Amino acid sequence: MKVYIRFLTILFLKNIIYVTSILFCLVVIINLLSELEFFKESNVNNYLPLILTILNSPSMIYELFPFIFLIGTQLFYVHLLNNDQINIFKYSGLKNSKIFLILSILSFLTGILIVIFFYNLSSNLKNIYLEFKSPYTTDGKYLAVITKNGLWIKDKINNKNLIINSEIMKDKYLIENFITEFDNNYKSIRNITSKKIDISKKEWIIYDAKIFTNNEYVFKDKLNFETNFNYKRIISLYSNLSSLNVYQLHELRENYKKLNYSLTEVNLQILKIIAFPFYLLLMTLFSACMMIRIKYLNSSTIKILLGLFFSVIIYYINNFFYVLGSSERLPLIIAVFIPILILATINSLLILKINEK
Repeated sequence: MKVYIRFLTILFLKNIIYVTSILFCLVVIINLLSELEFFKESNVNNYLPLILTILNSPSMIYELFPFIFLIGTQLFYVHLLNNDQINIFKYSGLKNSKIFLILSILSFLTGILIVIFFYNLSSNLKNIYLEFKSPYTTDGKYLAVITKNGLWIKDKINNKNLIINSEIMKDKYLIENFITEFDNNYKSIRNITSKKIDISKKEWIIYDAKIFTNNEYVFKDKLNFETNFNYKRIISLYSNLSSLNVYQLHELRENYKKLNYSLTEVNLQILKIIAFPFYLLLMTLFSACMMIRIKYLNSSTIKILLGLFFSVIIYYINNFFYVLGSSERLPLIIAVFIPILILATINSLLILKINEK
């Protein structure tokens, strides 16, 4: 490896690690305050909020990586500009485009490593976080999950515990259902089987119900059945996707397909992961172009503030398109990659004549 490549690589990665460390500390502090507020009326171990904070922070850092790369690249150029190393490189024949190429390769490869290792680690930690915190949430007694065996719902209402399993969901109906009712001591009260249940309201309508009680059964054409779930709530209770690693997302997608469940959110998450290294690359290039274009500004603080300003704009543009995608107003591929194409177009314009700067 050439000396200048090694120097630029170390300087770039050092600034990325530096910004990541600062933001991680800020995220931990903010998370800890949030957890302390959450548990202020609960009798829990004093270490629990801190443990939950540490488990939850990596997933938040993952979401911040595009802005970490933008600010880290700014600091990289602040160092080069303050020490006049940009001009030294220029006089030595190292053009700005060559530095851009090195930064692009570094950011893209780092993005791939982040997806492969950091994302999977942070999602596993997030999953542990949710498992720890679930018993303390107000919805802790309610649960809706999708497995290869269909939809499973755990509910508690009117001093009864319910376990509901359905093979598929079609429109606002659950198909091929088995319901077990327990008392508070989890002693079985009755079992109900049905081919079809209308879940449009929280008071379900069970069609052709076969009710088993004490080894006897009766039929009812229609049975009103009270729960805490309706169609809207069930479709909104998909697993927290940031707590699933890449393999688990693929598995969840296959389970959703079997249940006839909407794949939109899972597909969106998968596409965002695929696009992530390209996003980091373009954020790095955008930051580099911006720093070269405004290098004549003397104040490094103003440069960093400009970077933060553009970070916020890019964040809201991305979110806007993600919302359009998740609400199916745009195809998911367009929703994910249009912001990337916009950023790529802006970068291509900023790169023009960059070697003359």
